[in-house]
Amino acid sequence: MPERIARAAVHVAAGGLLALPTDTVYGLGVRADDAAAVCRLLAAKGRGRTMPPPVLIADGSQLDGVVARVPDAARALVEAFWPGALTLVLEAAPNLDWDLGDTGGTIAVRMPDHPLALALLHATGPMAVTSANATGQPPATDAAGVRAAFPGRVGDADTVVSDAVENTDILLLDGGPTPGPVPSTIVSLVGPAAWAPEVLREGVISREELERLGT
Repeated sequence: MPERIARAAVHVAAGGLLALPTDTVYGLGVRADDAAAVCRLLAAKGRGRTMPPPVLIADGSQLDGVVARVPDAARALVEAFWPGALTLVLEAAPNLDWDLGDTGGTIAVRMPDHPLALALLHATGPMAVTSANATGQPPATDAAGVRAAFPGRVGDADTVVSDAVENTDILLLDGGPTPGPVPSTIVSLVGPAAWAPEVLREGVISREELERLGT
């Protein structure tokens, strides 16, 4: 495992906030199963519990125990667009004890199409990730944008020495510029939408692309 991925994974495991590149914009993330870290994430974002963050995963196996089921329509979307800029809202597993906010028993999940993000997620497991910016501000699409969004709080995973990682508020995993600023498309497959998926937000993947798939 590359040293900076290892440093980032240690930081996340310790409950730290990590800025990471995705195939849309830079995200700010924490361990999805760490309620205290999620609380710090929402505070950094300037967002309340009514807007829970989505969860990024490295592969389909990380859905096990996280979602109640994957409807056929969701499987078709996963096969067509994952990894990629598609977020699926599914019913959370009934025994899932993560506290992401007021989710109403649902969870939003995505597998990003970015090698650095996927390598990290393989090391950390699922992460709660929101765009790396204060609520209402433009999303960061490069490392400079992350530093500008959180002035004085960001340390670089490439330069921060190992014994100082735990003292860094936000660690940055710099993967160069991202394609942004258009976000992922969000599709709900909860309740009746399990059979007739509902587009909650049109982003990188258009309604036309979804319709061609028959969703």
